[in-house]
Amino acid sequence: MTNRVVIVGGGAAGWLTAGILAAKNGEKSGCTHPVRIELVESPNVKNLMVGEGTWPTMRDTLRQIGISEKDFMQFCNAGFKQASKFVGWQYGNGEHYYHPFTAPAGYGAVNLSQYFLKNRPGSDFETLVCAQGAVCEQSLAPKKLTTPEFAFALNYGYHLNAGKFTEMLRSHCTQKLGVEHTTGHVEQVNGAPDGDIASVTLSDGRVIEGDLFIDCSGFKALLLSGFYNVPMVCRRDQLFNDAALALQVPYRDENAPVASATVATAQKHGWIWDIALSGRRGIGHVFSRQYCSADQAQDALMQYVKNDPHLDASKAEPRLITFEPGHRSVFWHRNCVAIGVSAGFVEPLEATALVLVEKSVEWISHQFPRCRNAMTVLAKRYNEITHSRWEEIIDFIKLHYVLSSREDSEYWRAHRDASSVPQSLKDSLALWQTQPPWLYESDRRLELFSSASKQYVLMGMQSTFGEACTGLSQHEMRVADKALNDVRRSTEQLLNGLPTNREFLSRLAGAVKKDCRATA
Repeated sequence: MTNRVVIVGGGAAGWLTAGILAAKNGEKSGCTHPVRIELVESPNVKNLMVGEGTWPTMRDTLRQIGISEKDFMQFCNAGFKQASKFVGWQYGNGEHYYHPFTAPAGYGAVNLSQYFLKNRPGSDFETLVCAQGAVCEQSLAPKKLTTPEFAFALNYGYHLNAGKFTEMLRSHCTQKLGVEHTTGHVEQVNGAPDGDIASVTLSDGRVIEGDLFIDCSGFKALLLSGFYNVPMVCRRDQLFNDAALALQVPYRDENAPVASATVATAQKHGWIWDIALSGRRGIGHVFSRQYCSADQAQDALMQYVKNDPHLDASKAEPRLITFEPGHRSVFWHRNCVAIGVSAGFVEPLEATALVLVEKSVEWISHQFPRCRNAMTVLAKRYNEITHSRWEEIIDFIKLHYVLSSREDSEYWRAHRDASSVPQSLKDSLALWQTQPPWLYESDRRLELFSSASKQYVLMGMQSTFGEACTGLSQHEMRVADKALNDVRRSTEQLLNGLPTNREFLSRLAGAVKKDCRATA
């Protein structure tokens, strides 16, 4: 029987893993055969602390592990993320488009990208098919303060303080979910006669035994790489970026607007992320050291900060992060599975790091191996699913670069070189020449990026893909007309009825303080 799970490494990856597993399979979960879950965290290891954007999946994760949304948002200085906003990716002249979390109106019943391509209605695709872009442009919240927790008018994830999030998860997992927390540095990994990992030895001599070991130890991958020598598969040939300069910048004015989208602004040799929290903004420049020096990237980053009147540039201190873009050749070997950065890392475009943690642990928690023979079968299937997800992530991120018409540097031209484009993406691009993305081109139930996401990028980048599409039938046109009218009405209602992000967060803070006083 698999009776004990040992997670090596903390951070958001480790504690999300602990929380999701414990809520479903832990000793306080109420399941028939609970398992003990222990997380071993080194006090000497600093976490990346840059993963501040989440997908809407985080709402379900918080709900499943039992964390109140109001408490989470207040403790983690969180704000809403409703979309990614791409600035300057097509021509470099400041044009922009949104990739919203809300699907186009009528999605599943009618493909509005076909309507858009045939009729060219004179508006942006996301403005035509969804209210969320307009809402984000006004920095509005996706809900009212009276809306129940996790419910919404528009689909959303979060921007959050990664350090605070880790702290909250640690407290919740140990106090509410029964996760054992051990502080210590793993000095040695001990193998069993059959080739499994039997235990880890800490620097103070303590030995931690387990049946399933989960490697959340970051880039070092102490278990999967350090013990089993599972190699990385380098993806630098497709995704060139291998460094980032990150900083946290306070607002000049505590009433400054709080953006509702992660802003990704293209630069000559990369792009700058901009994530708004209630008290500061997390900003960073992602770049390729092959095409750009750290000094050049820092100059562009600091100029970006100085050009924003809401930011206090005098307190900006960039931190350099380097990485090898890629992933492990396998992710689950014998009784060891890597999750988070230990499994792989590519650039943060579209914020795939945390969602991949969530989806990976969700699968394991529902397919938890109850015996060693089952683990062998599940490891094989997990590796197949995770490989597929990495290919999907790389294709989708690469899509943003392939569609760009920027000519201001070799960096952008090289991204369009056919030798850097995965064959799977080439196949999709060939298909989309004649028909825009839609439901039936894939049968992958566990896919991360739906055809709606691909539509938003293709249409947003003003590509000519799908120009030869057949358009809509008469029945589909009637469905489309109704859907588009609904969008126009809902956009007007939402723009008039939703509070700004800043208003929502300020009122939430006041409501939480009032509740605390009432229960004191």
